[in-house]
This record gives sequence, structure tokens and C-alpha cells, in this order.
Amino acid sequence: MPEKVAKQIRHELALIAKLNYEPFFLTVYDIVKFARSQNILCQGRGSAANSVVCYCLGITEVDPDQSTTLFERFISEERGEPPDIDVDFEHQRREEVIQHIYKKYGKDRAALAAAVSTYRPRGVLREVGKALGVDPMLVDRVAKGHRWFDGSRDLLQKFAAVGLDPATPLIHAWADLAARLLNFPRHLSQHSGGFVISRGKLTRLVPVENAAMDGRRVIQWDKDDLESLKLMKVDVLALGMLSALHRAFDMRTAWRGPAADGKPFTLKHIPQEDKATYDMICRADTVGVFQIESRAQMSMLPRLQPRTYYDLVIEVAIVRPGPIQGGAVHPYLRRRQGLEKISYPKDDLKPALERTKGVPIFQEQVMQIAMIAAGFTAGEADELRRAMAAWKRKGNLEKYHAKIVDGMRERGYPPDFAEQIFEQIKGFGDYGFPESHAASFAKLAYASSWLKCHDPAIFLAA
Repeated sequence: MPEKVAKQIRHELALIAKLNYEPFFLTVYDIVKFARSQNILCQGRGSAANSVVCYCLGITEVDPDQSTTLFERFISEERGEPPDIDVDFEHQRREEVIQHIYKKYGKDRAALAAAVSTYRPRGVLREVGKALGVDPMLVDRVAKGHRWFDGSRDLLQKFAAVGLDPATPLIHAWADLAARLLNFPRHLSQHSGGFVISRGKLTRLVPVENAAMDGRRVIQWDKDDLESLKLMKVDVLALGMLSALHRAFDMRTAWRGPAADGKPFTLKHIPQEDKATYDMICRADTVGVFQIESRAQMSMLPRLQPRTYYDLVIEVAIVRPGPIQGGAVHPYLRRRQGLEKISYPKDDLKPALERTKGVPIFQEQVMQIAMIAAGFTAGEADELRRAMAAWKRKGNLEKYHAKIVDGMRERGYPPDFAEQIFEQIKGFGDYGFPESHAASFAKLAYASSWLKCHDPAIFLAA
């Protein structure tokens, strides 16, 4: 084992023990172990891929030697809340995993989080109009013509523009009540996969009801409420590509026989860094391939020319609306193609930016910049990341301004350069994509590409 990885494991285990998170990791391990015992494909993703411990437990598939991990993106002492582990399971077989959780831990200790559906502009106009007895044809015409409105006054003006009299009591009440109910909770539905498991009865802590779907129970609070209570939540998610890959592996085993080790063919048997696969990817022959089949991705592939797994990680992350708006795409491509010299704002930042040729692309890189250039602790850098992601909604990023600028000046960075970095951080908050997330997706992108390259008939049939 490389010393770097061993040191990281020791660091992670010490923090996990200090925060008493061992039961959380072992619970997720148990769920994944059950899925694998039933031959259900699964893979952890998201910030959990920053954890070497998660990799050693088989929860995630991202080899720490193949990517740069930043554990504090996953767990930090300052954050003061349990980590979040997202695990994808085969779409058709996720219910088996859910029922296993209920069976093992009991329906009195396990339940899905709720998702709160709220009234949206068109929906609230229909509901209020119907309740007030407005002619259904008029309700339909008004609702279809109003995708948004800003308060009752704005809505009355819009009503007047379509020939309705704002002075009429009925029309005035329609506008007033619709404006009041906009964004008000409408009904509860199930979260896509957020499972809460407790030591004792959940009803001691939260209200629980039977779900519309048979055999499920739902907590009447959403994931944000549950995080505030610091309850343990595991995201048991469904992914169609895992189902497709499993079907493909079964077909391949039936047609070509078992793998070289005598076992049925599966993810671990796919050869890594296959030249023919990357040749196909570089030609943008990726229809049906996970994550890299969109028109934007297919346009980028011949320009970026992925030739390694990490190139795919960058490909997955860079083709997002934000990097394009943030001006990260063209500098990276020019540097990759040798048309622009690779440079760094200061040599100290090379460890954070070297893997992306001096251009920040991932959220983890912003955290590293704050740690290297401004003296943030790893936990403080994670708090910055969270503030950065929500700064336009909550406006709480400015409190970090002095710490970033003063910290950089103390370390010899010019004041104007420090201000420039802070402005870049503000802009980056709109489009930063987690490297750990991209690394997990790149695994499946490569696997599906390999199957399409070497067994196209099986891949398309699956």
C-alpha cells in the first residue's frame, strides 16, 4: 500500500472515531454487502468517493490512486452533521434493497424522507380558480398564459392584459389568494432515496406515515429538516445504467462464457485504459453511453480527446452550463492542446491546480486554494464551499472576504491578486462540480463505452 494512501486511511479513521461515525459507515457497508450478495450492481458516488475508507469497505469504486481525494469534502469536524453517502443500485432491483432495510432494522426504525411539493405559478392559479368557482375554460386559459408572476399586484396587471377586470371581487380574490399560496406546501411525496435509520423508534423523534406505495413508510419532514436533527440518512438511489450493464454482463457471459477467473463477467473484468475504447470515445461515437452521449458532450469529445480515466473525469465535469459561463472551458482546452502555456497564479497553488492544467474546474480545488493560499483549515474550507454554493440565495459569502484576502496577504500574495481570487471564488460558486461525483460517473461512462466498443450488439440490446 502506498504510504500516501496509508496516511490518509489513518487520518480518516481517527476523525471517524472522534465523531463516533463508525455505525454509519458499517450500516452503509451492510446495505451494500446485502446488494452484492444478491448479485445487485451498486456503486457509491458523490462526496463519499473522497473517502479511502469508503473505497476499502467496497461502498465506492474510485481508487484513491486514480484521483485526488479531499476527505473534508465528505466529513469535517466543523460542519457538525453526519456525512452523506449516496449509493446507486440497479433501477429494477432497488426495491429489494429497500425491503431488506425494513426487514433488518424494522419499519419502526427505518423510513424514507419526504419531499415537499409546493404550489407553482400555473398550478396555484388553477387550484385557486377552481376553488373560487371561476369558469374552467377561463382558468385553463389564464394558467397556460402565466408561467410566473411577482405578487398579487403584478398578477392583477397580467389579468387586465388578458381582458379581466381587476376591480371585480372574484378576480381580485383570485389574484390575492394565488399570490399568498405561491410556494406554499401542497403535498408530501417520497424523496428519491433518502432513508433514515434510527437506534430506537423513529416516532419518538419525527412524525411518520404510511406511503401511498405499498410496503413503505415516509417521514413527514424533508431532508433539510432531518439534517437539522442530525439523523442518519442514507441515499438508496436507482440508476438505469446499472440495470443495463447487468443485462449486458449476463448476455456476454451466456454468449462468450465466463471471465478468465471462471466467474460471470462483471464490472471488475473490464480491462482498464483500453485504446480501442478511447478511440471510439474520441470519435464521439457515444450514443447510449452513460453521461457522455448528450450533444454538448459529443461536441466536446473530439476537442478534449480523452485518453485516460482522469480525462473522462474532466470530461464529465467540464461540460456543464457553469464552466462554459465561467470561462473555464477554452483555457483548459488551449492548454491541453499546447496552444497556451500552463501557468499558475503562484507556485504554491500548483498542487491544487496541476491536475487541471492551472484551470480550476472542481469544487475540491476551490477548497484547496483556500487552504493553501489563505490558511483555511480543511473544515473551514468545506464551510466556504457550502457558503459558495448558496451565496446568491443567502448572501453569506461576504463574511469570508476578510479571511481570504487577509490570509493571502499574510502569505505574500499581492492585495489585488487576493481580491481577484475572491471574485473568482464567487463566480466559481455558480458552476463548481464535485470531482468525487465526476470520478464515480466516469467509471460507468468508461464501462458502458467499453461494452459498446467491444460488444455493440449486446450493449444496445441491454
